[in-house]
Amino acid sequence: MEDDVMVRVTAAVRRGQAGERAAARHDLAAMWAEVERGGGDDFHRCVIAHFMADLQESGREELMWDERALAAVDGVSDERAQEFHASLRVRGFMPSLYLSLADDHRRLGDPDRAREFLAKARATSDALGEDAYGELVRGAMDKISRALTEGSTEPLPDH
Repeated sequence: MEDDVMVRVTAAVRRGQAGERAAARHDLAAMWAEVERGGGDDFHRCVIAHFMADLQESGREELMWDERALAAVDGVSDERAQEFHASLRVRGFMPSLYLSLADDHRRLGDPDRAREFLAKARATSDALGEDAYGELVRGAMDKISRALTEGSTEPLPDH
């Protein structure tokens, strides 16, 4: 099934990765407004919010978007996710969603909340595949764990 919202999300994410962060943020904000008006569903909300978080300039804004992504995932079924890609399972989203929140709280100076979300990420990490994405998320868990041990609130490289 061709999903116009996801096509536009993918294009916006690519813009952000190419260094056009403000333009990508603008595009995703417009899509968020559209889905909030009924032009999308919780799958769209979860994906848009997850990627929007990575484009924020402030830690508080990033946390807000990551919280929106986590709230939206409750309304996503495996069947809905598989309409976009047959391999997707909602449980596979959870390690990354929790990990994003762990890192947000760590950078905002709340190590206790960060550890709670890191524990949730680790508890759901069995849903990750033995592929590049799974390795990326597991590696980020280790980096966040080390940063928490060191008491660092600095952004992590490549995260």
